[in-house]
Amino acid sequence: MPANLPPEAGKKWEKVMEAKTPEEKLKALEDFLSAVPKHKGTENLIHWARRRMAQLRREIEERKVKERSLRSGSGVNIYVEKEGDAQVVIVGPPSSGKSSLLRCLTNVKVEPDDIPFSSLEPIPGMFIHDNVYFQLVKLPSMNIEDVDSDVNSMALSMIRNADSAIVVLDASGDVEVQYNALKSILRENGIYIIRPRGFVTIERKPTGGVQVIGRLINGTAEDVKKLLVNYGINNALVTINGEATLDDVEESIFKEIVYKPSLVLINKIDLADNDYVKSITAKLSGEVTVLTASLKNCAIDSRALGESLLKIMDLIRIYTKEPDADTYSPKPFVLKRGSTVGDLARRIHSRFYEGFRYARVWRIDRFPLGVKRVGINYVLTDGDIVEIHSSL
Repeated sequence: MPANLPPEAGKKWEKVMEAKTPEEKLKALEDFLSAVPKHKGTENLIHWARRRMAQLRREIEERKVKERSLRSGSGVNIYVEKEGDAQVVIVGPPSSGKSSLLRCLTNVKVEPDDIPFSSLEPIPGMFIHDNVYFQLVKLPSMNIEDVDSDVNSMALSMIRNADSAIVVLDASGDVEVQYNALKSILRENGIYIIRPRGFVTIERKPTGGVQVIGRLINGTAEDVKKLLVNYGINNALVTINGEATLDDVEESIFKEIVYKPSLVLINKIDLADNDYVKSITAKLSGEVTVLTASLKNCAIDSRALGESLLKIMDLIRIYTKEPDADTYSPKPFVLKRGSTVGDLARRIHSRFYEGFRYARVWRIDRFPLGVKRVGINYVLTDGDIVEIHSSL
């Protein structure tokens, strides 16, 4: 991304940030783009601006269509309210096996589309693994031939809202081409499916100047402040996660960068050469969790899938026990790795946290032996059974 745009472009970028409606943003972006000099250093910025303008035009048109459909009582719902312990979207190119995966793991009766890209509505279902409820949402097929297509825009908005993703690929085709194409589309739109080396979030504030949390590997906090002020951002909280550069900071001005922990499911292995499946699985496993399946016959290791989803999302299962009870609740609380007894107490009810005295903890594989008494800051691990004692 470019740095040090001319003052005229900087002023017009301020108008982009001030714009409220899609129509205002579109007009402001058109004016901004007209002031951006055309050279090697601005290629990515120009590409981003044109793509964002195309998205805004679609948003404007989709809103008009939605308004018309509301008046007529029809229309397509492109959002799914989150349910269960985590929402996991199923993404992939046409005919890769997204519908089959949903059908194999849930009670939803769904068939593949007869015509590619004909289904635009997301389809949810509940996958239950070890009493953990994963809401699976089958998304419209991604178009890897037309990266700026409307169907991709719809899928991208739902991916951004989810907790995780399963990327379904077709082993009867070139798996690596499919994977790289989907990863590129997501990355161009600010969505990482592989944990990045580092990324930056910028939260604009009404006052307080520019505050920087974290460390750059090629600059200082003052460099960050100068960069933001150059774009008319005078008040913001900049959070640097991991190893990030000034280029990463600049990119985050234009894109909302998010990381969506994901796994790859290579389907139709019954239609591919065994050596090819082994080699491509080994190759992709260097950067992402990979599972294989033959979904036509529902030949999939659902336990491995459930455990993999918990692992990539850094989730743990914590079971609770009433004082004096002989056993524990079979339905666990699902918490982020690193959570404490206090986090669990607050999750159950605020009174357990406010009146906390102590807790007793067992390992699920050692219950009812091996109990220990702990305090509110005790860090929990997957499979712990917790009995909270409170004065309230």
